[in-house]
Amino acid sequence: MTTVETAPTRVEYSTLFTEVTDGIALITINRPDVRNAVNRQVQLDIRAALDRFRHDDSVAVVVFTGAGEKAFVAGADIAQVRAYTLHTALSSDLQRLYDDVEAYEKPTIAAVNGFALGGGCELAMSCDIRIAADTARFGLPETNLSVLPAAGGTQRLARLVGTGRAIEMILTGRLVDAGEAERIGLVTSVVPGSELLDEARKVAGQIMAKGPLAVRLAKLVIRSGMDADQRTGLVVERLAQALLYTTDDKAEGADAFLDKRKPVFRGK
Repeated sequence: MTTVETAPTRVEYSTLFTEVTDGIALITINRPDVRNAVNRQVQLDIRAALDRFRHDDSVAVVVFTGAGEKAFVAGADIAQVRAYTLHTALSSDLQRLYDDVEAYEKPTIAAVNGFALGGGCELAMSCDIRIAADTARFGLPETNLSVLPAAGGTQRLARLVGTGRAIEMILTGRLVDAGEAERIGLVTSVVPGSELLDEARKVAGQIMAKGPLAVRLAKLVIRSGMDADQRTGLVVERLAQALLYTTDDKAEGADAFLDKRKPVFRGK
């Protein structure tokens, strides 16, 4: 996908602000006084921002980060957790939001700039790619409050780092630093904090240079295959490839390769 360099477009919400620059939408959760903890308004604002970017053809990749240097998102707002009831859990608002982040049509990157605990770790895990500052720390310490990580934490952590390690981390509430997070597969890369957003933009740029339909379908096939047996996943893969073979972008990609030039993809 080709983009034209433009000045950043900034939009402010109650608990976050967004900036769109050269096809990359940056969502910054902005509650540094409580380490960017997630409350009901944060959820509503994230959903509103994602809905806006979903229909914005100038946005190709969405990046999440936190305001300040201490925290990405340091979990749920405990002041609200005190009032949660059986019905709060059954409504699963945060779990459904993170499901939507995971299934989002456009690639998502978590640029983890500090503590990513509880709901913050779960937000990062729902993104397609996780890049951590070297000062970042991760954990699901909900058992300290006699609850569990129920915004996808029990399921996504096990899929990323393995069942045994996920059980150990959740039952003990142990935090892991950025280096360990990379070793166990919780994050995809670690960089100095001063380079974090530049690295996220670099990765986003690499994605945007590829065929947008191929990117979208690759994400869909991988996510779908994780919830199916391998044979079913291979069928989905084959059908997605068959669809891509009918597109103008496939022909453009092959022609550009043979002509030794950069492809100009149009998402068709």
